[in-house]
Amino acid sequence: MRVYFVFFFSLFTFHVSQAQKKPLDHTVYDGWQSIGERMISNDGKWVVYSINVQEGDNELVIQSSDAKYKKTIPRGYNAVISEDSRFAIFKIRPLYKDTRDARIKKKRPDDMPKDSFAVVELGRDSVFKLSRVKTYKTPEKGAGWVAWHLEKKPETDKPKQAGTDQSIKVVDSLRQTIDSLKALVNQLSKEGRKKKKNKDDDEEIGNWQSATYNDLIPDDHDSRLTTPDLDADGDDPVTPATPEGTDLVLKNLLTGEEKTFPLVSEYYFDKKGKKLLLETTRNSKDSLSKASVALIDLGTMQKKTISEGGNDFKNYAFSEDGSRLAFVAERNAKPKELQKFYKLWYYSDGADSAIMVVDKNSVGMKLGMTVSEFGTVSFSKTGRRLFFGTAPIQPPKDTTLVDFETAKVDVWHYKDDYLQTVQLSRLQRDLQENFLAVYDIASGGIRQLGSKEIPTVLQTNEGDGEIFVGITDFGKRVESQWTGNTLKDIYTINVADGTKQLVIKDLNGFTSPQYISPTGKYIMWYDRKTKNYFTWNGERIRNISSKIKTSLWNEENETPDLPPPYGVMAWEKDDKAVLIYDRFGVWRMSPGGSINPQLVVDDRKNKRNYRYIRVNPEERFLEPGQLVVFRTFSDANKKAGLWQGSYSSNLNNAGLKPINADEQFFIGQVAKAENADVYLFTKENYNESPNIYVAENMGGKITANLNDPPVDKSTPIRKLSSINPQQGNYYWGTVQLIKWKAYNGKETEGIVFKPENFDPKKKYPLICYFYETLSDGLYTYQPPSPTPSRLNIPFFVSRGYVVLAPDIHYGTGHPARDAYNHVVSGARYLVKQGYVDSTRIGIQGQSWGGIQVAQLITMTKLFKAAWAGAPVANMTSAYGGIRWESGLNRQFQYEKSQSRIGATLWEKPNLYIENSPLFHLPKVTTPLVIMHNDADGAVPWYQGIELFTAMRRLGKKVWMLNYNGEAHNLVERRNRKDIQIREQQFFDWLLKGEPAPKWIREGVPAVKKGRDWGLEY
Repeated sequence: MRVYFVFFFSLFTFHVSQAQKKPLDHTVYDGWQSIGERMISNDGKWVVYSINVQEGDNELVIQSSDAKYKKTIPRGYNAVISEDSRFAIFKIRPLYKDTRDARIKKKRPDDMPKDSFAVVELGRDSVFKLSRVKTYKTPEKGAGWVAWHLEKKPETDKPKQAGTDQSIKVVDSLRQTIDSLKALVNQLSKEGRKKKKNKDDDEEIGNWQSATYNDLIPDDHDSRLTTPDLDADGDDPVTPATPEGTDLVLKNLLTGEEKTFPLVSEYYFDKKGKKLLLETTRNSKDSLSKASVALIDLGTMQKKTISEGGNDFKNYAFSEDGSRLAFVAERNAKPKELQKFYKLWYYSDGADSAIMVVDKNSVGMKLGMTVSEFGTVSFSKTGRRLFFGTAPIQPPKDTTLVDFETAKVDVWHYKDDYLQTVQLSRLQRDLQENFLAVYDIASGGIRQLGSKEIPTVLQTNEGDGEIFVGITDFGKRVESQWTGNTLKDIYTINVADGTKQLVIKDLNGFTSPQYISPTGKYIMWYDRKTKNYFTWNGERIRNISSKIKTSLWNEENETPDLPPPYGVMAWEKDDKAVLIYDRFGVWRMSPGGSINPQLVVDDRKNKRNYRYIRVNPEERFLEPGQLVVFRTFSDANKKAGLWQGSYSSNLNNAGLKPINADEQFFIGQVAKAENADVYLFTKENYNESPNIYVAENMGGKITANLNDPPVDKSTPIRKLSSINPQQGNYYWGTVQLIKWKAYNGKETEGIVFKPENFDPKKKYPLICYFYETLSDGLYTYQPPSPTPSRLNIPFFVSRGYVVLAPDIHYGTGHPARDAYNHVVSGARYLVKQGYVDSTRIGIQGQSWGGIQVAQLITMTKLFKAAWAGAPVANMTSAYGGIRWESGLNRQFQYEKSQSRIGATLWEKPNLYIENSPLFHLPKVTTPLVIMHNDADGAVPWYQGIELFTAMRRLGKKVWMLNYNGEAHNLVERRNRKDIQIREQQFFDWLLKGEPAPKWIREGVPAVKKGRDWGLEY
């Protein structure tokens, strides 16, 4: 009897818990949580992280790594933990509701709710809090100091006296002018319509009627009804004054002492927290006051002004030890001057003030060059060199030109390095372009290292190397239009005299700062043609990887281009060796060729790869005995793990111990305490949100065998967070890796998502969502959120859909056929399993997935509903088009990249037609929704228009959503929410038999835009 009762009670409890669950709906999004910023203290005892919601107020959590203490700060963010592990310092946002209300009321920026500043002593509950704080800063290495910059003090509203506001009179006068112009336009239009005597009259009338009122307002009284500020004479615009600085508070957290500095506009600590730099502005109430730059000695609290007077200071840089300071400044120009010249200023401890060390007239400066206001200022590690940027002197603006009489035209030239669209998209960057130069502090000499011909210069030995590396594609940029990249020349640059030596010409490959040895002795690069790594030691070039038979390049490359390498892991100390990745492991190679390549770690047999995690951000090289941390990932079963070991030249798998042994989770961002063997990371899978974990005092069994995972229960791994408890109130689902044989005869894999309480005897509707290969994401968490335009997988699974994400593998020339082989075979494989209704299958894809959706509905009648985001409809017209965000021409995509045609339009036009949905639309029977936005910077939205208008003419069921001003993927949350609702309505209508809403049945006329969204049934 008791057994029966227990069984009945358990069954009852199960049914009650299930009855309490409900499907996800569109109201759940805003409160769904995620981990934002996260950090661990240097001693490993404290963790600070934020729990963010999708819309609303977040939380900042301060927690001990042993999980015995926890404090939550509403709306805290932008946190740091002091170097001595004693304090958490952060800002606090205003209430989301208050900010929203202020936006609705259109309050001025100064009147908007402001952030607060807060400090918590770790382990104590009291919070020091201060309102209206703009920013705060702490030293990178120095303990105890913090400075915060206050907002401008609120102004007391003063009642305006009637009749004294001159601006109102100006506006009223302008309004009268506009009214007069309106009347004139109407009168002329009527008179013109009466005349219509001949063709000339008609053309004149047309011109007047097409003019807007704004076109007829003189340029100095534009349609915004504003007037420029005038100088005392009332004739010339006045340059706006630099905003007056505000109070800065400096606090010693250890002693509690505070000091306030007025009129501060900028401030910086040196790296070790010995000095505080203050930039201050003029006092508007004191005509004799001047802008200044001062240093506060944090040991003595003495203030020293090192520069006084001037218009603009910027690009401050301390040397490593804080004893030297440099910046650029413009000090002499008058407001009306059309040319302003910046100079480089330098200060060292003990000097009376900063001195000007470089200007356009300095010996060593090239004729026609000046110090750039946009160039980065920095010291070498030792502080003996000072780097800055130079730029060509720009001619002053020609003020004799009248704007409305000057043509505005873009001149396209076939010899231009970049298309005009590219030039215009990067116009601001080009205006700020500058070239590296160096000032030798001891000798006072200046060397120009970079130039227009060699714009990229890589420093060696942290700026103290004798030889730097120059990289250029000057004169080779035109072909990037169809290749997607450019050939490079590599030079050495002698820092002492600026001389240059060509090392290799026309390299089709890669080099970067990581490819340069720490001492600067070796320059390394990867050659894509030979698929090998090469080094140069100042005398000769060596192929250092020729003896390795394993591929060091991407084995899975499926584009019609040479594959990229897996890349560089690290260098050893003193340039003894360089560590290079292959697909699964790491090779140790001698840059000088003195030893044979050696496989350091590897598990190719089990398809498990190793990737190094640099837990020390200041690490430059590896030393014997140094801690190394690897993230592992299995291509076979998608498990991930974290492993650590002690570095040596004969390091191997057996020398690694588990931090977190391989398991069915995805491991996120990893951080390590600087002074303790404690790690912070996130873990997640489909059912568990990414949560904060801490691991410490690593022990564990040693193994290199994937099939024998080292599980040591004594290894303490603590879960600190547990976000999204509300998930338990909703139907969720399961995830499974499946494999089947595609129509090309090869085995492929994908992910199938099944609803909670899945019943294999039932028939479920299926949605196929795809983009290249997605199976590596088997154990990633997918929150229910309004996506930029991808499928909201957990939402549909919760509501009774099965979702398939099949991997698609490509050859060259037939991407549509390749998509068909994988997607259709995967869908039919699930139908054969018995739980998918073959009459209720939909497909959804965005961008490259979107074009494949459009292609597939021309190739099969299997799908009952299709949704394509930003698809290319016509490769023949898209081939010569522009990616408007970057200005790049699209030819390289088809010849070398994702579109995978592998030939020009003229060489193989049949392939462009074969893979363009537009040419096969008469075969379509599947209803299609297109999302394509008018500000799409990747796929021109006329492609969506071509697809829509063609299907419309053919009498096919098609809808198009254009979210005004939106990009390739939706950015604005309101639009993301809208598309989620429409997507559910569309698929529910065709795959579940639900009623069709108004926008599907009737559309939404333009006259109702913004008032009727057509979402009602």
